[in-house]
Amino acid sequence: MDRLVSLLTTTDGRIGRQQWWIGVVAMIMVSILASIVLGIISFGNQALLGWLAVLINIALIYPAYCIGIKRRHDRGSDGTDLKILIAGSIIINLLQATGVGLELADAGQGVMVPVPAIWLGLINLAYAVFAIYMFVQLGFLKGTTGPNSYGPDPLDAAA
Repeated sequence: MDRLVSLLTTTDGRIGRQQWWIGVVAMIMVSILASIVLGIISFGNQALLGWLAVLINIALIYPAYCIGIKRRHDRGSDGTDLKILIAGSIIINLLQATGVGLELADAGQGVMVPVPAIWLGLINLAYAVFAIYMFVQLGFLKGTTGPNSYGPDPLDAAA
């Protein structure tokens, strides 16, 4: 348990793909559990649920940053791209929670549903492409072999 806490709360050193995936799965489980609890608390109020989703996002920013930065360090990067990814996530989440860029469309039989305006759709698309790039960088590509400026190779320590 101490290793998981350290994984999610420290930014020093490097981690391999396996440790990154463990951290991601832990955060997904926390997010699902929090979403269920907050969904019950919101009593179906969509506006409240949107803001509660922002709170979940805020609560998971630091653990996501911790595992992401250590993974970027493993790849020899300072993590600027990770900071951009996290900032983009916050901005998009806030836009959705405030309703900025959303328009109501008729889904038929008098049901109106919010849909993103074209500019917000394009921002979401660009963010999605960047997020896929980062997902590949963090979850699938091998780190720098041997020590780098961020520490020893985590695979050498595991052997």
